[in-house]
Amino acid sequence: MNSILRYMLLIPVLSISISSCGQTNQIDTIKKHNPDTIMKTDQNWKLILTPLQYHITRERGTERPFTGEFDNFYEKGEYYCVCCDKVLFGSDTKFKSGCGWPSFYDIRKEENIKILRDSSHGMIREEVRCKHCDAHLGHVFEDGPAPTGLRYCINSAALKFVAVDSIE
Repeated sequence: MNSILRYMLLIPVLSISISSCGQTNQIDTIKKHNPDTIMKTDQNWKLILTPLQYHITRERGTERPFTGEFDNFYEKGEYYCVCCDKVLFGSDTKFKSGCGWPSFYDIRKEENIKILRDSSHGMIREEVRCKHCDAHLGHVFEDGPAPTGLRYCINSAALKFVAVDSIE
């Protein structure tokens, strides 16, 4: 009976060890694919982000239309990911779309953005994420101005603005 009890106690320990080995391999695979990938625990993200920033970037939330800091904001500069400080958009491509969120017709650095299919909420959309930290930024639509015809509709809380004077 004692040996059966010992084996029963070992099963959870072994399964935890095996599952954590699988996670490490998955993280290693992600990092090999993109060595600049930023991996943090939810607790670590919560320490550096406000509750709204966390909800939007880590839980794929959205801010209410016309409430974001950068919706009606047109200073010259660049917009960075609030999670990892990678440059995403420039003020030279920002335009007034009237949709209630900051809108851009092009991205500043293509290597910092990834687009994924989003079929949540009964819609099919193209989700915009940061390629380095996987932060949810917003969505892209094909109703923007020339020259791209795109509208990157981005949550203000996912962005950090740096004025042009601070960049140089």
